[in-house]
Amino acid sequence: MKLTIDTDARTVELEEAGVRRTLPLFSREAFEAISRQWVRTGWALDYFHTFTWLGRPILQLPEDLVRFQEVFYRLRPDVIVETGVFNGGSQLFHASLAETVGKGRVIGIDIEIDEGTRWSLETHLLKDRIRLIEGDSAAPEIVAQVRALIQPGESVMVVLDSDHSRAHVARELEAYAPLVTPGSYIIATDGIMRDLSDVPHGQPHWTHDNHAEAATDFLAHHPEFEREQPAWPHNRSTLATNITYWPDGWLRRKS
Repeated sequence: MKLTIDTDARTVELEEAGVRRTLPLFSREAFEAISRQWVRTGWALDYFHTFTWLGRPILQLPEDLVRFQEVFYRLRPDVIVETGVFNGGSQLFHASLAETVGKGRVIGIDIEIDEGTRWSLETHLLKDRIRLIEGDSAAPEIVAQVRALIQPGESVMVVLDSDHSRAHVARELEAYAPLVTPGSYIIATDGIMRDLSDVPHGQPHWTHDNHAEAATDFLAHHPEFEREQPAWPHNRSTLATNITYWPDGWLRRKS
C-alpha cells in the first residue's frame, strides 16, 4: 500500500492493489489508515519496549491496556489467567486492577521465569494477588495446576501471550477456553503479526502464522464463543476501531 499525506491540501492518498483513493486528512478513514502505518513503524522501532507498569517492563500497546481495563472494570473477574510472563509487567497490571476493585488475582504461566522477574513479583506490594507457574502453558499438567487454583463459582478471563505460533496458540485456546466463564473473554493477543510480515524484523510466514488465525480456526469449531471487540463505554467521537496489537483476538463466551 502507498500512503501519501498532504498537510497543505489536507488529504491522504491511498493506493492499494491498483486502486487509488483520496481521503480528507481529518476523517475517520484517514485516521485509521495513518494509525495502521503508525503501529507498523512503532513495532519496527520497538515502541512497545518503552513502557513499564509499577516498576516492571510491560510489552503492550497503551490503548490495549486501557481497553482491557474497561472490560475488567465491567466484568470484575475473580481470576485472570495469563500465558506469558516475560518481565512481569502484565502480571502487575492485572494485579493492580484487582487491587483497585478489591477483588481478583492473576495466574501467570511461562515456559521459563527468570529469577530476577520472579523475585520482583514475589516481593512486590501486589505479591498476594499473583501466582506464578513455570512450564509449557499448553501442557496438560500445567493446565491442571491452573485449574486447581480456580475455585468453583469464580469468574475467569484468559489472556494468551506466550509462544506466538499459530499451532501453540491453538493448543492454548483448546486448553484454557473451558475455564472462561459465560460473558467473559479469552484474548488471543498479537494478531498484529499478520500486518508486520514486511517490516524490519518481521517474518513472511507471519501472514498466516499468528494469533488471529488461530482464533479463527478455534471459532470454526466452538460455537459457544464469538469474536467480539468490546464496545467502548465512552465515545463522543466518530471513531469505532481500536489502535491495537490484538486485532480479532477478543473471543467472548456466550452467556
